[in-house]
Amino acid sequence: MDTNSLLQTALKARKNAYTPYSRFPVGAAILTRGGKVFAGANVDNASFPEAACAEANAIGAMVTAGERAVDAVLVVGGPDDAPGLCTPCGGCRQRLAEFSGPQTIVLLADAHGVRETLPLFDLLPKAFGPKSLEARADV
Repeated sequence: MDTNSLLQTALKARKNAYTPYSRFPVGAAILTRGGKVFAGANVDNASFPEAACAEANAIGAMVTAGERAVDAVLVVGGPDDAPGLCTPCGGCRQRLAEFSGPQTIVLLADAHGVRETLPLFDLLPKAFGPKSLEARADV
């Protein structure tokens, strides 16, 4: 996996983020198991719950292109001088889990490079999935 290429894709997406309210641009780059890369940027909305996360937008682009399996995701969030790293929100962690396995790689980066690498399972150890639905089938 070429992490620098993923970083450049996410940084480019972050530049296009629409953040007039949050002032917190986020870019995401998803690498599929088939080797394709999809980008997403967050999109604010005056009705705050209607905003869309960068990861969700990248997943949407991936699905629209017919891909269904995430191998890795790189997230870069906030302005260049923002302290700390930006992790996917809870909803995006669940969205990623829908298209990946527990060992899917999550790369957290800033403008200078990847600063942390961890499996999705570490961010969402008890993801809701198809087996969760099977358990409810007899209710």
